[in-house]
This record gives sequence, structure tokens and C-alpha cells, in this order.
Amino acid sequence: MLNLKFLPVHFTIFLIFGISTGYYFDISMVILFTITFISIVALIYLNNKAKKSFKQPVLFTIFTAVIFFCIGIVSIQLQNPKNQKNHYLNNYTANKQIVAKIKKILKPSKIYLKYKAEVLQIDGKKTKGAVLLNIPKNHVRDTFKVDDQLLTFLPLQEIRTALNPNEFDYRSFLKKKGIHRQILLKKEEYIHLGQGKRTLKGYAYQFRSKINNELENFNFSPNELSIISAIILGQRNDISNDLFESYKNAGAIHILAVSGLHIGIILLLLNFLLSPLERIKNGKTIKLIFIIILLWIYAFIAGMSASVIRAVTMFTAIAIGWLSEHPSNIKNSLIVSFFFLLLIHPLFLFDVGFQLSYTAVFSIVLIQPIIIKLWKPKWKPVHYFWQLLTVSFAAQLGILPLSLYYFHQFPGLFFISSLVIIPFLGIIIAFGILLIILALFQILPQFLADIYSFIITSMNNIIGLVAQQGSFIFQEIYFSILLMIPFYLILISVISFALKPSLKRLSFILISIVILQTSFIYEKLDAQKSDQLIVFQQIKNTIITVKEGNKILLFHRLDSLEISKNRVINSYLSGLYSSQKTESKTLNSFVKYDQKWLFIIDSSGIYHLPKFNPETILLTQSPKINLERLIQTLHPEQIIVDGSNYKSYTSRWEKTCKRKSVGFYNTSLKGAFVATFSP
Repeated sequence: MLNLKFLPVHFTIFLIFGISTGYYFDISMVILFTITFISIVALIYLNNKAKKSFKQPVLFTIFTAVIFFCIGIVSIQLQNPKNQKNHYLNNYTANKQIVAKIKKILKPSKIYLKYKAEVLQIDGKKTKGAVLLNIPKNHVRDTFKVDDQLLTFLPLQEIRTALNPNEFDYRSFLKKKGIHRQILLKKEEYIHLGQGKRTLKGYAYQFRSKINNELENFNFSPNELSIISAIILGQRNDISNDLFESYKNAGAIHILAVSGLHIGIILLLLNFLLSPLERIKNGKTIKLIFIIILLWIYAFIAGMSASVIRAVTMFTAIAIGWLSEHPSNIKNSLIVSFFFLLLIHPLFLFDVGFQLSYTAVFSIVLIQPIIIKLWKPKWKPVHYFWQLLTVSFAAQLGILPLSLYYFHQFPGLFFISSLVIIPFLGIIIAFGILLIILALFQILPQFLADIYSFIITSMNNIIGLVAQQGSFIFQEIYFSILLMIPFYLILISVISFALKPSLKRLSFILISIVILQTSFIYEKLDAQKSDQLIVFQQIKNTIITVKEGNKILLFHRLDSLEISKNRVINSYLSGLYSSQKTESKTLNSFVKYDQKWLFIIDSSGIYHLPKFNPETILLTQSPKINLERLIQTLHPEQIIVDGSNYKSYTSRWEKTCKRKSVGFYNTSLKGAFVATFSP
């Protein structure tokens, strides 16, 4: 387990609490600095007092905790645009001239090319802050490269938030990466200013482009090139959606990003290649210096992305602990790297990749030594594969709660991907680096490129075969934060007991299990506490759900395949307590909820109903109606329009409702309509 007497452990814990508090609560910087100053003065006084008595008072620990708690709050508050005078949000009004610089090329969507850019100037005034650039693919005049600059008068727009329950919130996701606005660029609405001042990321991009250009001369298919670029260079923008989904469903998605796994393999390769240095005086120290330098050169080549920096920082710390030949140093080094990364980049705390990376490595360090002792194969090949399996199992066990919480799915055949691919990933990476070096010097033989092409294609085929076993992919798994926390309590207490069995540690396991059971009971009761009617925001279709106790009635006009692949519905269902059952029904003109009626008027425009006055009316598929006459006839309390209607119709209807003092709700602007009522 972690050494709780190691001071950075305490510092890190309170730093995390501080960052979390500062992110979700707005606290005065004056108050923070005052508290920090008082705590530092108190520490100096207590430290002088402790020197005389040779005892460390409890207050010393308390004030230290307060300092790091405040440091956490300050570090995250400094990332807040309102605390940055030159941030573009504090200097922007409509119709301003914006100069921006491309910082990163993002994975394109079906409609847009996407870039992360830094706002350099607004009307000639220096500014900072990241924005998202979207360029419709049918409006592409030229593509941008890293460090290119552009000028535009286009407005900075709000980023769309989640419009449906349990849907992925893109605005929140980008906010945690420091991106607060977006710009939609079109052909004639910007000026490409050319290349700006070169940065390290720009040089790295140029170097990667040269590598890709050289590799394109050796008949690699687009799928092969995209995988090579992902595994070796950390760039997965060109991977097709189908291929990406295959790796995801096979539990091998971590292979497609330069992360801890890749850096760990490179660390092992460097340790092996540089081992002759140990024969000379101070050889271990020299080897360590070379390893760290080469790891950071590789990070530079891979684009210095957040995931690469995290991984290289983490494994730099591991290398120091590992080469010191003291196992506890690895854990301590991990804590130190974790602490400093959060201190420099506090937003990393909310990054899913950051959480998964460190959780996986800590799990391997803590859990794998326990599992591997359960069986000791005498045959070396079996022992090797047993080690791989235990490493994979330890990592998956550690990240399981996080994966279920964020992605609501679990690839049951992850161990097959691990046993088939991971043993050869070192060879694939080493072979790939060798190919790139030979290609850059233009001495790469075609037969070597053909061999590597065969290896990559074979790996893709194996992953595709594993991904096709759909019955082993467990999806739409409900898992809330109230379940995730006790799950980790159980895991930590079990590890603690396995390392040093005692009655006290056994009691912690039992208490953790009781907390988990209590969480399950609470979630079940909370799910039954209220019922809901939801009209979802969909552009082409109309989907309505009525939740009644443990039953979900799903109203729609889609076939079974379309509804099973509908992301909005899948996201909604994955966020519901697992005991609830879903029943599909054909969407007709009426939906009953809470002893009321929702009346649906579609493109047919039929609404003449004798002696019937529905409380709520849903307009869908742009019906050609006179809304003023409809209101006079049916006397509804509220009109709802979903995303299937023309914007011009919606705008006209809104004005009519306002004039007639009738409630109006537009799901395209406000998100899904949700009516909650008691069962």
C-alpha cells in the first residue's frame, strides 16, 4: 500500500480537495491569500517551537493541510477566465477583429474539421485563451497547420451543452480543457495569415508530417497508416470510426493513444538497449539521464499532448524509483509526479485520461504483486503469459469503476486482446520506430515495410474478430458516483487485508460492503421517488418516454435497429437504475402521464377533437397549422416544439404563444422537455 507517512501523499490529498472546491465554488482570492498567509506564519512559529520541544504539534499538520488546500483552490481559480484580465472573454464584444493561432488539430466530425486555437488579439489588444474552430467540410478553402494564424470578424459562440438527460456534455468536456467558446468558420469569412512564430508543438507537427509523407511512399493502406500514426506518433485523427469502434469494443482502445502503456514499453526497451552503460563508472546514473532525455524527446515528437506529458512525467518518476531498486520508491515517485502535474495543470484532475492512466498504474503496482502470487508456473512461457494476464487484470480491476461511471460499458474479452496484442506491442513499437528512422534517412527496404504492413493488418483483423463477439460487450450499465466510491473503498480495503491480514482490516472490508449495499438501496429508492415525462431533443425523429416506477414506456416511430442504435436513448437508459424495464410503443396522437394528456400534432396537421382539451400539445414534423386558431379551439396550457420542426415555423409559433400568453417550450434551445410528477 501507499506509505501514508510520506508527506507528499498528504499534500496531494489536500491539493485534490482544494482543486475540487475551487472548481465548483467561487471563493474570493483575497480570502484565500489571507488564510494562506496566516497559515504560513503559524507554520513558521510552530516549526520554531517544535525545534525547542522536539515534538511536532497537531496544529502543524492542520496548518500544512490548510495551505495545500488553499494552493489547490488558487491554482484552479487562476485558470478561471474571470481571474485573467487579458482572457478573451473579458475583452470581447460583437463584431471585433479576432486573430487566432492554431495550437492543435483535432479529430474531425462527420460535418466539421476541428482545431484548437489560441486567441492572440482582439482589435489589436493582446489576449489569451483557447477556442474551438469548426470549419464545415463543404466550406474548406485550405487546411490549417499547427502555428498557422487567421483573422476573422466572426462571433465567439457558446458551445452547445447537453440537450438530453444523461447525454455527453460537450461544453463541460471542453471547459475542463480550458476551451470556453467556439468559432464557426466559412470560406469567405476569414483570412489565412500564414505561419506565425514557430513553437515546439509546431516543430513537432512538422516532423510528424515529414514522417507521414515518407511512409506514404511504401504502399501502406489508410487504415495501416492511421494505426501506425496512432501507436508510434500519438496521432489518431485519421482512424476511421469503424476501426476505432472495433478497438473500443475489444477493450484495446488504450493501444491507439500514446499513453502509459507505450511509454512503459519504450522505457523497457531503453533500459535494455542502454544496459551496457552500467558497466562503466556511475553507469546507472548515466543510463537514467539518457533514458529521461530520450523519453522527453519522444514526448516532443508525439506532439507534447496532455496524455503524452502525463505518461512521460509518470514514467520519468517510475524510472527514478525503478532504477533505485527500491520498490517503495516507485509508489512514492508516482505520488510526486501526480502532485506536480496537478500543481502545474490543475484541470488534469477532471481529465478522464489522467484519472484512468494513474489509476491503472497504481492498480498494477499495488494489485499485480498480490495476484501473481496465487500461482507460480514453472514453465517460462506460461509464466510470461501469466504475468501479462495479471498485469492486464490488475489494471482493468482498478479502472473498472471509472470505466463504468464514464462509459457505462465493459469489454468482457479484454484479456484476449491483452494476451494476443500486448506481448507483441513492444515488437510493434520497436519495429515501427526502426521503420520511421530508416524512412527518414530514405534507406527503408520495401520488404521491411511489407512485413510491418502485414503485422498491422493482422492486428486490426484480430481486434475486429474480438470486437465482433457482441455478446461479450456489456453496455448500458448503470453506475453512479454513489456506487463508484464504495467500490473503491472495498478494493482498497481488500488490498490492505491481502498485504497484511488483521481483524481491523477485515472489518474495513465489511464496512465498505455495507456502504455499497446502502448505496444500492438508496439508488433504488431514489429511482422510485418520482416519475417523468420526457420529450427528447431530436432533429429528425420524435421520441418520448414516460417513467412509471420501475417501468419505462418508450414512444417512437423507429424500427428496432434504429432505436437500439439511437445514442440519445442509450445515454438516457444507461443513466437509469438497472432494475427498470423498458417497453417500446408506437407513437400515436396521445401520451398519458400523471392523469394528463400530451397531444401530438405531426405533419398531417389534424387536431380537431370534439370535447377534448389536452393540457400540453407537442408540435412535430412541421405541421401546417394556424396556431392561433388551435389555441382558441383546444385551450392548451403549454405548447412544446421539438427539433424536427423548421426553425421559421418554430419562431412564428413562439411569437403566437407569447401573444396568447400560452407557455412555449423549444427543445432545440432549452433541451429535452422534462415533467416530473409523484407516482
